[in-house]
Amino acid sequence: MYGRPMSRPLPTPAEAAAILSRKRTRPQHRPPPVAGRGLRRLLKDLDEKFGQGPGALQARWREIVGVDIAKRTEPVKLTKPRGGGPSALEIRVAGASAALIQHQAPEIVARVNLFLGAGTVNKLRIVQGPLRNLTGPALKTVRRRVVPLDAGQEAELARGLAEVPDGPLKAALLSLGRGVLRRHTG
Repeated sequence: MYGRPMSRPLPTPAEAAAILSRKRTRPQHRPPPVAGRGLRRLLKDLDEKFGQGPGALQARWREIVGVDIAKRTEPVKLTKPRGGGPSALEIRVAGASAALIQHQAPEIVARVNLFLGAGTVNKLRIVQGPLRNLTGPALKTVRRRVVPLDAGQEAELARGLAEVPDGPLKAALLSLGRGVLRRHTG
């Protein structure tokens, strides 16, 4: 096979160019379209049909209802009736705050409708239970700066614990003593 000459000669560069200009080549491989384009349209249609839902509410809950209410509540879900019409917003309320939230229900519904659109929610369903988002920005606590004890108080505390052997117990007792002394002097 390798030793036999070719039965026809190769085309010249000009003939090759003419052949390629006449022939249709295979189209270039294109990557699939970006998933976001198709999803964007689908999500927009779904958003128009079903509304933004509790996900949008959870993200902006503190801004919608205010800091005081956000500390005690969290949105759970929006329930649309089968026949259509305005939704019911279910919110989880921490403990005994349910009565307070019940009295503020019309104001909360009005604020939620400002965010989601007029007439989206017509009633509030309150469910008592522990809040899941206890670490969110609505419940940040302000830490006080710890003031160190003066030298006299430290010396007195050290004398009181002189007979306790070094170790974790002594460290815990020192920490407790410092906290007690700070509270009585501060």
